[in-house]
Amino acid sequence: MSDVKRDQLIEALKTIINPVTKENIIDSGMVQGLVIKDGNVGYALNIDPAHVEAMEQLRGTCDNLLHQIYGVKKVTSVLTAERDAANEPPKPGFGEKRTFQQKPQPKPFGGHGTPPPQDGPQGIPGVKHIIAVASGKGGVGKSTTSINLALSFSKLGLKAGIFDLDIYGPSVPRLMGLSDARPESLENGQITPLKNHDIVSMSIGYLMEKDAATIWRGPMVMGAIQQMVRDVKWDLFGPLDVLVIDLPPGTGDAQLTMVQNIKLDGAVIVSTPQDLALIDARKAITMFDKTNTRCFGVIENMSYFVCPSCGERADIFGHGGAKETAAEKGMEFLGGIPLHMEIRETADAGNPIVISNPDSEHSKRYIDIADRVLEVL
Repeated sequence: MSDVKRDQLIEALKTIINPVTKENIIDSGMVQGLVIKDGNVGYALNIDPAHVEAMEQLRGTCDNLLHQIYGVKKVTSVLTAERDAANEPPKPGFGEKRTFQQKPQPKPFGGHGTPPPQDGPQGIPGVKHIIAVASGKGGVGKSTTSINLALSFSKLGLKAGIFDLDIYGPSVPRLMGLSDARPESLENGQITPLKNHDIVSMSIGYLMEKDAATIWRGPMVMGAIQQMVRDVKWDLFGPLDVLVIDLPPGTGDAQLTMVQNIKLDGAVIVSTPQDLALIDARKAITMFDKTNTRCFGVIENMSYFVCPSCGERADIFGHGGAKETAAEKGMEFLGGIPLHMEIRETADAGNPIVISNPDSEHSKRYIDIADRVLEVL
C-alpha cells in the first residue's frame, strides 16, 4: 500500500501558479478529479482553450512536482476545457458585417466536442483488428458477452485483448479476476496492460480506488479514454490480432470519443429479447450507422432459461426479439446465449465460462459467434 496522502498532493500543487491568472491552481479550482490508488495519481486541469501551449507546460510542471513526492509511482493527467457561452463573441445577425478573427486554437485534450485526429479515426499501434461491443441499454450482459468473446478469439488461436470503455461502471477488472492488480509505468511514459487468461486488458477500474465513484463530467471522460488509447502499450506481450472494446450503455461521450478517435473494424450489438432492451439496441445500431461503422450483427443474450431440475425451457424475457431486430435492420443474427447460472457465476468469479469450462455448450456458442465475426473480417 502507498503512503501517499491526498493532502500532500494538494499542498504541493498549491505551490504552482497559473502564469495567466497568477493564482495557485488549487484555490482557483483548476485541479479536478484528483485520485490516488496504490501510488498512481490521476487528475485533470480545467483550462481556458486560448492558452493551450502554456497550460501544457503547466501540466508538465505539475507532473514533475508530483513525481518527486515519496510513494508516487505514476502520474496520469489530462487537460480539459469547458466553453463559457457568456464569453462567446456574439454571432452577427442577418445583414451585419462579419469580421474575420485569428484562426482559433485547437481545443485541448479532452475538451467538449474534442475533434478526431485530422486524418480521421486512427488504428491502435500493435493492434490488427478492433471490434466494439455495444448494447444501448445497461443490464443486458454486454460486459460478460465482451469478455467471453475476447476469450473465444483467444481459443481460436488469436492474440486478443479487451478494452473497458465504461468509465462510470467498469466491469473488466472483476471479469478478468484482476480487481486488485495495477498497471506499471514504462520508461517511455506508457503503462502496461494487465494480462490473465492469455488475454490483455485495460480499464479505468485498474487506476481507481476500489468502490470509488467516478464523478466526472464529459470532458474528463473523453480525456481519460483518449489517454488510455494513447498511453497503453497494447503490444507489450506481442501484437494483438483483435481488441474487443466493451462500451458503456447509451450513445454519449464515450461512444462519440471512440468513433472519432479509434478506427473500428465493426461492432457487435448485444440485447435481451424484451422490447425495452431492443429499443435501445436499435439506437446503438443507428449510432453506428450515422458514424459509418459496420455492424457485424446482433447477439440475443439471456435468450431463454432451462430449469436445471426439470429441464423445462422458459422464455423469461420473451424470445426471438433480437433475431427479428437483426432482420429488420438487414443485419446478421449471430446467435442466442441462454440465461444460465454457470455463465453468471464464472463471470463474477473472474474466471469466465469460455476459460473455466471451454467444452460446455455455452462456451461453444460464444466461440461460434467469434468464429463468425472472424469470417466476416
